[in-house]
Amino acid sequence: MSTAVVNKTLIFNAFYDLCKAPPSEAKARLAALYSQDCHWRGSHPLNEMHGPDAVYETVWEPLRRAMPDMERRDLIVVGGEYEGKQMVAVVGHLLGTFEQPWLTIPATGHPVMLRYSEVHVIEDGQITQSTCLWDVMDFMRQAGFWPIAPSTGVEIVWSGPLTNDGVRLYDSDPAQGAASIAQTLAMHKTLADYDDEKMMGRDGLLTMPQADHWHDRMMWYGPGGIGTNRGLAGFVDYHQLPFRLAFPNRKGGTQLSGVPGAGHYIRIGDGPYSVTGGWPSVIATHTGDSFMGVGSRGGEIRMRVMDFYLHHEGKIRENWVPIDTIDILMQMGVDVFDRMQTMFKRGF
Repeated sequence: MSTAVVNKTLIFNAFYDLCKAPPSEAKARLAALYSQDCHWRGSHPLNEMHGPDAVYETVWEPLRRAMPDMERRDLIVVGGEYEGKQMVAVVGHLLGTFEQPWLTIPATGHPVMLRYSEVHVIEDGQITQSTCLWDVMDFMRQAGFWPIAPSTGVEIVWSGPLTNDGVRLYDSDPAQGAASIAQTLAMHKTLADYDDEKMMGRDGLLTMPQADHWHDRMMWYGPGGIGTNRGLAGFVDYHQLPFRLAFPNRKGGTQLSGVPGAGHYIRIGDGPYSVTGGWPSVIATHTGDSFMGVGSRGGEIRMRVMDFYLHHEGKIRENWVPIDTIDILMQMGVDVFDRMQTMFKRGF
């Protein structure tokens, strides 16, 4: 069994079992899964911490208390090596009954699904680093609170892959994996090369070379605050054009190679899937008023982003895009937790 398969199986089983384990066993299980000097980073307001004790006390135990019957449902489990590190990347939902408040979000007593997208670095059978973009904004929406402008896309549950082969606890064809990540990076290059300053608008985005890489029936699954879109026209109309108007001089991925800590920390292909991500993977100046209903402040914005891709019929068919929208909004001067608390105080 290859190292990649061992690591993918480890992550799949360990987190599934952690959800099922009695609360009295959770801390010990987490300590066995993570190295003592592990680095955990996640969506705002969780952000960064070190060591399994901090992960348990700040991340795991409050979430488990909020959803005591929590189950983990993986949609995608892929793995590979990047810059000498073995990585496992996952997408799925934590499903449970929201019985106690979480991150000050009031409990509803109803089922709730916390969308997760994670990248785990594995060394000697333990996690040394986790990057977890959990969709706190979407969780807040399910609890009945929406503290920003309506999303341009549609806020729906993310679907699993069309091909039903996202949980890949086996070795993939390495040539196929290499082709998948190569196609993703080629598409990324078209986005980097496109000149927003020429003001070509909707037609420019629809006809520029990115069109060569997207499937006619592409799905773009966006995070809470942006939403999901279908087809290149839907992607352009309901995300890409508003985003590029707000951040016309954005830089991402390989363009950030000279910025300490920025750029891709993962870039892998696993059969028909590929994954990229950065902390941050996009740096931009907020000069337009078209993104998430927030007026321009002119400051630099750093964006925590992952991209999971399914390559199908020679094109990119599906793209799951976790983005820490709450962290972006904080940088744009909007504290969604403060707005939510104001709603409570007014009795809504």
